[in-house]
Amino acid sequence: MTAVVAFAVAVVATSSWLVVRTQLREQFDDSLRSADVEQATKSFDGRLGCPQGPPPNAERFVSNLSATVQIVFADGSRCWVDGTKDLPATEDDRAIAEGDQPPVLHTVTAADGTKMRVYTQPAAYQNRPVAVSIARPLSDIDEPLNRLALILLVVAGIGVLGAGAAGLLVARTGLKPVDDLTETVEHVARTEDLTIRIPAEGDDEIARLSRSFNAMTAALESSQERQAQLIADAGHELRTPLTSLRTNIELLARSEETGRAIPPDDRKALLASVKAQMTELAALIGDLQELARPDTGQTAKVEVVGFHQIAHTAVDRARLRGPELEITAELAPWYVRADAAALERALVNILDNAVKFSPPGGAVEVALDRGTLTVRDHGPGIPAEELPHVFDRFWRSPTARQLPGSGLGLSIVARTVQQSGGEVTLRPADGGGTVAVVRLPGAPTPPPEHPA
Repeated sequence: MTAVVAFAVAVVATSSWLVVRTQLREQFDDSLRSADVEQATKSFDGRLGCPQGPPPNAERFVSNLSATVQIVFADGSRCWVDGTKDLPATEDDRAIAEGDQPPVLHTVTAADGTKMRVYTQPAAYQNRPVAVSIARPLSDIDEPLNRLALILLVVAGIGVLGAGAAGLLVARTGLKPVDDLTETVEHVARTEDLTIRIPAEGDDEIARLSRSFNAMTAALESSQERQAQLIADAGHELRTPLTSLRTNIELLARSEETGRAIPPDDRKALLASVKAQMTELAALIGDLQELARPDTGQTAKVEVVGFHQIAHTAVDRARLRGPELEITAELAPWYVRADAAALERALVNILDNAVKFSPPGGAVEVALDRGTLTVRDHGPGIPAEELPHVFDRFWRSPTARQLPGSGLGLSIVARTVQQSGGEVTLRPADGGGTVAVVRLPGAPTPPPEHPA
C-alpha cells in the first residue's frame, strides 16, 4: 500500500511541478514580448556611443525593463542598451535585423556563463532597420522551480512516510483478529484444547470467521465429550456381562481341571447363563456399532420406503418374541424417505420394550395413521421424573435394571427418527402403561418412480 501511495504522490508532485514550470515559462516569455523596446532605444540614443557590452558601473537607462537589452545590426555588430549581461549576437538576430525573419524566442549563454532567455524583434535605430534583443536570466524561473521541487519533495516524503505509518497501523489493527485466530488454531492443533474461544465483536468478515471457528470448536468439544462419555459408559456396561461370563467360564474350567463334576442342573444353568451373557454382549456390541456411525443425517441408503410395511415386519418379529402377548396392528399406508434397515431396527427396539414390560397375557396395540405410529403397552409405565432421560445413552430405569438390555435401544430410536426428519416421544397411557409415538413426514401414496 505504501508503494502505491508513494507512486501516486510522485505522479501528483511531478505533474504539479511540470504545470507550474509551463505556466512560469509562458509568463516569462510574455514579459519579454511585452517590453517597450522603443523607449529603450530612445533612452539610449546617442548617450554612450555603441559599446558591445555593459561598461563597468553602468547606470540603468530603462528602469522598467529589469532586463538586458542590446541592438543587433545586419552585419552582426551590436550595441549595448541596458542590463548587466553581455549577450552574443546569433544568426537569428542578424536575420531579423535584415528583415528576413519574424521575431524569435531563444536561449543563449551570456559571457559570464548565465543562461539567458532572449526575445529578438525588428526595430529602427537612427533611421535604419535593426534587431532589438531583450533577455532575462533563466534563473528568474529556475530558482522558484527549484524551491518548489524541494517543497514538493519534502511534502511528498512526509506524505509517504505518514501513509506508510498509517497503513502499518491500520494493517496491524485490522489483522490483529486474524493473528489471534491463527494463534488459536495453532494452539488447538498443538494441544487439542477445544475449550478455547476467540472474542468476536462486530459484523465484519473477521468477526463472522471467529464466530464460525468458535461454533466449530464448540461442536468438536461436544462431540469429543460425547465420545468420551460413550466409551466410559460402554466400558461400564461391558464390565458386568464380562465379569459374569468370566466367572461362569472359570467355574466350568475348574470343574474340568479338578475332575469334580458339576451337578447336571447346575451345569445346565451355568451354560444357559454363559449363552445369555454372550447374547447380551453381542446385542450391546451391535448397539455400539450403530451409535458409532457418524451423525451425518441422510446416508447413501436413504430411499423411499413403506413405513407401514416396515412396521408390519417389526410387529411380526415382536410376536415371535412375545408369543404369549396379544399384539394387534392397524397400519395405514404411508411412505417416507429413510434407511429401511435402520428404521426397522428402531421400530423393533420400541416393540421390544413394549413386549418386555407387558405382563403375561397382556396386549400391545400398534397403529399407523398418516405418518404417526403409536405403540401402546399395558405395563407398569414410566414415572414422570424418568421420562426426560429415556432417550439418553445407557440410561435404564431403576425398575428395569434386572431385565436384559443395554440401555441403548431408545437412543438408537431417537437418532434414527431424527435422521429421517421425524420425532419420537414417550408418554404415560391412560389407564396405565406407556405410549410410544413416532412421527415421520411422508405421503399416503408412493412417488411415481416407487412401486407400491
